[in-house]
Amino acid sequence: MKRFARLYNDIDSTNKTSEKVAAMVDYFRSAPPEDAAWAIAFLVGRRPKRLVTAPRLALWATERAGIPDWLFQESLDAVGDLAETIALVLPADVLHEEDLPLHRWVEDRLLPLASLMEELQKGAILDAWDRLDRRQCLVFNKLLLGAFRVGVSQDLVVRSVSQASGVPVNVVAHRLMGDWTPDSSFYSRLVGSETGDSDVSRPYPFCLAHPLEASPASLGPIESWHAEWKWDGIRAQVIRRDGQSFVWTRGEELVTERYPEIADVCDLLPDGTVLDGELLAWQGDRPMLFLELQKRIGRKTVSKKLMQEVPVALVAFDVLEFEGQDLRDRPLEARRAILERLVEETGSGSLMVSPRVSGSSWEELEQIRESSRERNVEGLMLKRLDSPYLVGRKKGLWWKWKVSPMTVDAVLIYAQPGNGKRASLFTDYTFGVWHEGKLVPFAKAYSGLNDEEIREVDGFVRRNTLERFGPVRVVKPELVMELAFEAIQLSTRHKSGVAVRFPRIARWRHDKKPEDADTLESIKELLKTDGETASK
Repeated sequence: MKRFARLYNDIDSTNKTSEKVAAMVDYFRSAPPEDAAWAIAFLVGRRPKRLVTAPRLALWATERAGIPDWLFQESLDAVGDLAETIALVLPADVLHEEDLPLHRWVEDRLLPLASLMEELQKGAILDAWDRLDRRQCLVFNKLLLGAFRVGVSQDLVVRSVSQASGVPVNVVAHRLMGDWTPDSSFYSRLVGSETGDSDVSRPYPFCLAHPLEASPASLGPIESWHAEWKWDGIRAQVIRRDGQSFVWTRGEELVTERYPEIADVCDLLPDGTVLDGELLAWQGDRPMLFLELQKRIGRKTVSKKLMQEVPVALVAFDVLEFEGQDLRDRPLEARRAILERLVEETGSGSLMVSPRVSGSSWEELEQIRESSRERNVEGLMLKRLDSPYLVGRKKGLWWKWKVSPMTVDAVLIYAQPGNGKRASLFTDYTFGVWHEGKLVPFAKAYSGLNDEEIREVDGFVRRNTLERFGPVRVVKPELVMELAFEAIQLSTRHKSGVAVRFPRIARWRHDKKPEDADTLESIKELLKTDGETASK
């Protein structure tokens, strides 16, 4: 535990990628396999769910620290993070310090808390606090609260394991996909020198695209590129191996049972096949809006009625494995030829190939791209015809060329503190637009302002709070922001009657007064330009 807490501190105290990687490499070279396995699980985001409620944990910490509730709350407001606040207010003296291995702390003391009654839970946690120094206590608290996050991506973890073990990056990345249990046998397989293994259900690491910010003409001759629509759905791989079918999302969630239509498609594929594509709500000859697909997301069982209302299809744009052979090193053009033949032979209406979008010039392709919203897509994908299927986001091979977002001007009406390092600042905002002479909540936004602007808004919120509802502040309606979003749809679940996709702050409109903000009526006009919603 001491070693892992030191690793957490080393990563959290630097912004330099090289130093983070060096710290992880050093850890993986020296940690026992069973500890390294749990460390990897936590670093890539496979943290346990919250094991105890935040109010309960705060109460016990207040009692153990021997301080009044108001002082603990003031401390929390100043620090902004509950796990760190508890670590700071607890007595500094460790009664029975012991350096148990990380896996023992997790398996013997942390995970069993979920099944304990409150008093036993409290006793176990107080005993743990007595045995940990501040650094270890911080990590333990974050794991308790299901809030363990540290500034490394999965790609950096993969790179570090690769450097520590000598196993190629792409092999480590593949072995980390899918289901696995963090134990010594898993870690031994992860760093094993034999690289020909392939778990039956395991998907491949996804190849990702960079946003295209320059002119597409800078990419060279259009003849070297393959263009297709950028679909707005759930990225997924479908797998057929050893007579079994699997559907994995890019978030490494196994969703085979949630999409029976796609499970049926898998069963039609020849053995040894892996396709990459997009799960879309599909009706007739076009995709439905993502907001429709959301009705299916998260449901473990799907009724026949819902399947009829929101049928799901897989639009495939790549084949990664065929007849048991890994095709990722082959050029896209060759993979597409196999994919088109394979889909045609399957003959399922729930499986289709992402069509090629053809243009004789970049200018013509840009004109075609302008029809994206009418088609319920986000723009175009541009892929080099000779590109292999690589791990992660590699510049120069795949680009996403999205259409400009929709925008509205709205007024800040509510604010509440953010999370993590921004927990002591008001960074989560609710914006309103005008309707019948009043501001009605329209959208929430959490990103788009720089650090200086965030501090300025935070100061405004503190000086101009009208009411408080728990952590939420009602503020004087003075600040106008331009919000950007990808799609809009009627919604009975929202007070405004509309829902938007990916709202974020585009810019602070210092030049506008609150009365200049948009109206709900003008926003609903956008429905007429946003694909299928216009006909509803």
